[in-house]
Amino acid sequence: MIAVGERAGALLETRRLRAGPQEIVLDRPIVVGILNVTPDSFTDGGNFFSPSAAVAHARKLISDGADIIDIGGESTRPGAFPVDAVEEIRRVVPVIAAVRERWPELPISVDTNKAEVAETALHVGATMINDVSAMRLDPLMSRVVAKNDCAIVLMHSRGPVSEMASYEHANYGGDVVGTIVAELASRAKHAEAVGVSPDRIVLDPGLGFSKRPEHSRAILRALDSLIALGYPVMVGPSRKRFVREAMAAGLAAATGIDEPLDAAEFSVAERDAGTLGASVVGLTQGAMLFRVHDVRSHRRALDVAWSVLRA
Repeated sequence: MIAVGERAGALLETRRLRAGPQEIVLDRPIVVGILNVTPDSFTDGGNFFSPSAAVAHARKLISDGADIIDIGGESTRPGAFPVDAVEEIRRVVPVIAAVRERWPELPISVDTNKAEVAETALHVGATMINDVSAMRLDPLMSRVVAKNDCAIVLMHSRGPVSEMASYEHANYGGDVVGTIVAELASRAKHAEAVGVSPDRIVLDPGLGFSKRPEHSRAILRALDSLIALGYPVMVGPSRKRFVREAMAAGLAAATGIDEPLDAAEFSVAERDAGTLGASVVGLTQGAMLFRVHDVRSHRRALDVAWSVLRA
């Protein structure tokens, strides 16, 4: 595994991701801090719903070591309902504008699958679009991204927003890794065809999205197949169900108490500890961007792991 990580790390070490006028040098792990300005996200819904609370949390994420802030106004948690563009703009634009004013050089990503939201966000200071649908759901998104020369994260998922976090479309036949890689390759090819420069494209395997836990584990274990497409890779294991299941299984093995999974409740801090394990695995497999809630621990753990891998 380490040999694969070293090859992938060497491939990406001198690469630069262009995001608007900014360049993000991929010569170390890039930590993307999650800032949800929604009332209903999975573990932090409502905590940063007001612009003042959101900006205060952005300050904490930055002081903890975030390289990029990813601001989202629509939850993709299981059972979430879609938000219209007007409401999503109302949620994210004041926060993006305030963060840009306070940190002029900070790369800011907006987590949206709507072209109207993306264009408005770019106008007030975002430089990256993180589209959980890989530009599937809004045909105008491609035009917005190409026209604005922003970076774009193409995340693998299936179905509409309301079904992405379910198993409704988690059917991959006998080759889950090959299928996910092929579907993302198709989206990257589409992005380039409409004028998006390759050095503005990031791929995300979509851990936990339209995937059962075993599917997420499989693609995380085989990230080198995705790296081979030639684009930087971002992973987002933060607090996902497959992390929780692995923690529960490990606890049962260690204690000899095999309780039903639903009875094994973990605090946010415990889920973040499990997330660290998944992120470090991602790093050894070549991922260079990590979208997480717990920036402080990830900054430290990934930097240590990177120092070992580089040596």
